Amino acid sequence: MRIALIVPPFISVPPRRYGGTELFAYNLAEGLNRLGFDVVVYTNGQSTVGVEKRWIYPTEQWPIPADIHNDLRDINHGAWSIRDAIETSDIIHLSSAPSLVHSRFVNTPFVYTVHHAHDDGLSQLYSYYPDTWYVSISEFQKKLETMPKIRTIHHGIDHGQYQLGSSKREYFTFLGRIAPMKGTHLAIEVSKRTGIPLKIAGEIQPMFQDYFESQVKPHVDGKHIEMVGEADLAMKNELLGNSLGLLFPIQWDEPFGLVMIEAMACGAPVYALPGGSVAEVVQDGVSGYISTSTDDMVERIKKGQPFDPATVRKYMIENFSMDTMVQGYADLYMEIAGLSVSSEVQGLDNIDESRAIA
Repeated sequence: MRIALIVPPFISVPPRRYGGTELFAYNLAEGLNRLGFDVVVYTNGQSTVGVEKRWIYPTEQWPIPADIHNDLRDINHGAWSIRDAIETSDIIHLSSAPSLVHSRFVNTPFVYTVHHAHDDGLSQLYSYYPDTWYVSISEFQKKLETMPKIRTIHHGIDHGQYQLGSSKREYFTFLGRIAPMKGTHLAIEVSKRTGIPLKIAGEIQPMFQDYFESQVKPHVDGKHIEMVGEADLAMKNELLGNSLGLLFPIQWDEPFGLVMIEAMACGAPVYALPGGSVAEVVQDGVSGYISTSTDDMVERIKKGQPFDPATVRKYMIENFSMDTMVQGYADLYMEIAGLSVSSEVQGLDNIDESRAIA
């Protein structure tokens, strides 16, 4: 069976730094390939995922300026990709809304993974395409949608690419976009109130530059509060593998939060505020704490016992492995095709976990 995975052309697969959707596409493509599926990824020409790649834009472009011409680039990429995919692919799998509109002209089955938080406008758009098979990435997200064909498949990562560190864990980590909804300013507050240093790794997007200048930068002293830049896989392992925990004080309904399972894969518990998928990803008291407020988070950090990194990692492997995610999509594809899973795929026993993500 041939699967076409179409992702926006702006970030390479796998991502060199920022790129949750692109990390998902990389893990899915690699896993499906090892299961015996024929996979082609429509991306940009700088992508290095180890399956067939096709593109019309040779280079990535990130961050994206707030410019209508970039939306047109995504639309153009999606239209070209679908037109090309229908020649050889059995199923077309999308990860962005603009490409979905082209499905009305195509008889090939479509799968669409909903990566974003609930949006009434997008949900209304989806209602015009009831034949598409939608995948929510959390049960929280699924409950907000009404598409007739929708199921939840949690994200998973290749835990073999993440390691426990060997240094004494003496600081917290904030990893993600520097943005109000991600709560960078609250992570700084928690760090100061607990007396535990904080290392901040993340991208400052142009639209949130004022937020960074006013609520983050004034607190950065290079000692207690440190900015370390954007994190690739090696930096994630270094930061999270030697961290007391990931501070995740979100201010929105997180659709999934890949960084939470990346942290747990490195043995770093997640200290989170509730919102969206958090309660599905973090088991309170086992892989982190889910607090009701920053006051509660500070108190639980001060009074709580240190988490065992090996136990935190074990929880992640048992619940959010790449194997489980890939098998979920394989089952869906086979169901769409009306085939028995066992008759077509080889299983995940031979996955080579030594391959790098970036």
